[in-house]
Formats: sequence, structure tokens, C-alpha cells
Amino acid sequence: MKLILGLGVTGLSVARFFSLHKITYRIADSRLNPPMLDLSRHENLIIDCHLGAWQESTLNNISEIIISPGIAITEEIVKWALNRKISIISDIELFGRYVKAPVIGITGSNGKSTVTQLLGEMALADGVNAVICGNIGEPVMASICEDAELYVVELSSYQLDYTHNLELFAGVINNISPDHLDRYSSYDDYIKSKLSIYSYCKFKVINLEETLVPISEGDSFYTAGNVDARCNFSAEKVGALYEVYYDGNSIINSDELTVVGRHNLENVLAALTLGYCFGLTINAMTQAAINFKGLEHRLEFVTKKNTIDYFNDSKSTNAISTKTAINALFEKYSNLTLILGGISKKEDYSELFQLINEKVSAVVLIGESSSDFSMKIKIPQEIAKSMKEAVMTAKTITKDGAVLLSPGCASFDMFVDFNDRGKAFKKHVFEEI
Repeated sequence: MKLILGLGVTGLSVARFFSLHKITYRIADSRLNPPMLDLSRHENLIIDCHLGAWQESTLNNISEIIISPGIAITEEIVKWALNRKISIISDIELFGRYVKAPVIGITGSNGKSTVTQLLGEMALADGVNAVICGNIGEPVMASICEDAELYVVELSSYQLDYTHNLELFAGVINNISPDHLDRYSSYDDYIKSKLSIYSYCKFKVINLEETLVPISEGDSFYTAGNVDARCNFSAEKVGALYEVYYDGNSIINSDELTVVGRHNLENVLAALTLGYCFGLTINAMTQAAINFKGLEHRLEFVTKKNTIDYFNDSKSTNAISTKTAINALFEKYSNLTLILGGISKKEDYSELFQLINEKVSAVVLIGESSSDFSMKIKIPQEIAKSMKEAVMTAKTITKDGAVLLSPGCASFDMFVDFNDRGKAFKKHVFEEI
């Protein structure tokens, strides 16, 4: 019998798959009312279910566990399973057993969702029936289909932690920066988690800008730093623009792209390189990059009103992503108001505060971290108790330029998740303008 550990979106997708294929399973969740419980009951998926505090007896007669990525290895039931030598796998590994089309995996601390979506759109533009799934939204077990020609899968470090066997046609690590350090015992462990993707890849795509990834392991390379003979795709700054080159010939420039910032240029290069490995045509990929509008909550342009541009970067839950957003907009705006704060992570924010003091005009602080952050920021600042107040304040203190929501923190002190936070920001932006 299989054990589905965790009844969230991932657990529900596995239960549906097992039920459809007549695979006997049990469900366990430490919560008495997990988020997908009612839906699972409505679909008659609840046959053998253990809710509430973990019980070791739940493991009786279990041959394999499919674990949700949010469940840490330190949980008691995981320790019991390891002691009993019960195999624990991710839904990603389970997915790999059943798919018939090639799989491309994308991971990294920031930008992996953008690369996943863009590469999927490039494949579709080139006539390939590509399925975009994984950590980006649709669970992989809900994405398996007979006519798929390519799966483009976003992989989190949590999913990689519980994956031991997987065949990837190609894979990339966009970048690595401190994140999820509340889950890992050290930064080195987090790095190892990310690097593990390459052990499953036929073609290893490497960003030459990321020094934590061993170049010696790579098969294909890209860089946004300069034109490099090792790279099929690279970019360099020419005047105020970045030119993107394929084998030394310019194919697109940053002014043609809707997405902004050097980091998004790296995302485009990653997608181009992965697509090239798979055999996508340059013309189709280039046009898809031009048409790409970016992802919601990821440095998303919201609207312009009265000389103020509003950007929603609610997906920013760590310091490096907020630094990236500030640097991207600073290239275009001399007057930038930042909405910052939430639940700060166990990371060093000192470089972010220094950047804010140098490049941001004013800050509106929100959430649990407001008081602490306030002491580190030396530029004009306000503290808001709600997103509505934050937007109103930002509008008042910004005369020309841009307002950027890039919190650099988790959202759970005020919102359900970063999606909820971003939607609230956009709602109040349109109300207040």
C-alpha cells in the first residue's frame, strides 16, 4: 500500500492518480482539516485516512510514501519511516515513472517560474505540444497526458530533496542565493539540494554568472555578462540596451522585450539555451520571447497613472529578489518608492538595506518586520498597517517615477500567500488611482 503524506494540492493530485489507476493508498496529514479534505471527500478519495497528530501505526503495511514538499525531513513520521527503511519519494519521482515524453527541469532561487513559463511558450510557438507544470502551478501528477511531446517542469529544492530517481532531457539552475534557511541546517545543504538536479540530466545547462555551479559539469552555457565563445546564447550591454547573441549574431535586444531587468535577460537566455538543446527553432523562440508578458506577481507591470508606474513583485519573499527588482527598475526610474516587509527570513538583509539607502527614494513598511527594518533604513519611510494604507501612502509620497511592491519577506502575517498579497496590492492600486 502507498501512503500519501500531506493532503494539499500535491496530495490531492496523487490521490486522484492512484484512484484512477486502481492503486491502493492511504492518506495522512497532521492537520485535522487539511486544505483539500472537503474536495477529496466530494470526489470519494477518502477511504483510508489518518488526520491529526502523527501516529507510527499509520506506517503499517506501507511499502512506499509519496510525500508533499512542505513536510520537512525532521517530522516524526519521516523519521519513523526512515527507521523502517520505507522508501520516501516526491510526486516528481512518481511522475517520472509514468511520463512518455521528454522532461526539462528548471530550478533556482529566483526566476525559475519565469523560465519555465517562457520555455513552455517557446515550445508551443514552435508547434510542440508542451505541458507546463510542477512548482509553477499545476501539479505534475495532474499534468500527465498521452499526447504530450514535452514536459517543462519547475522544481523546488523541497521537491528535489525527496527525489532519487528521475530522467531529465535537460535541466538548469538559474541562480543560487540564500533562501529557505529555516528548512535547511546550513546554506551548503540548500546548495546541494539545488545542485542535485544535474545528476538527473542528459544535458546540463549552466549559467556562467552563477559561481556556485561547477562549470566542468556543463554541456551548454549562457551568460548575460558578455559575448562568450562557450555559449550558444549570450548578451552584453551596448549603450543603454542589452543585445542578445546567438553564435555571435544579434537576434534580439532588451528594448524589444516586455519584461524588464538584467535578471529577466538571464531568464530569456536560460529558456533559449534549453529550447535550443531540445531542437526548437531560433525564430519561434525569439518571437515567443518578444511576446512574453511575464508572470503575475513577478515584477509585473500593473498600470500607469499620473506619471506613476505601479509594479507588483509580491513573489519576492527574500532579500535577493527584492535587490534584483530594485536594480531592474533603477535603470529606468530615478524616483522609486518601495513597499517592503512581512515575515523576514533567516537571512542577511544588510546588503538590501544598503541598496535601498542608495537607490530608493522612499519606503513604505508593512507587516511583522516593520519595526526591525525601520531601524536599518535611513531614507524617508512610513509604516502602514494594511495594504490599502500602504498603496495610499506610496501614491502620496511618489510624485513621478514608480511604486514597487517587492516585500522581500514571507506574506503569512497579513495574507494567505504571495498571490493574495499581490492581488490585494493591485486591487488597491486600481481603487486609489
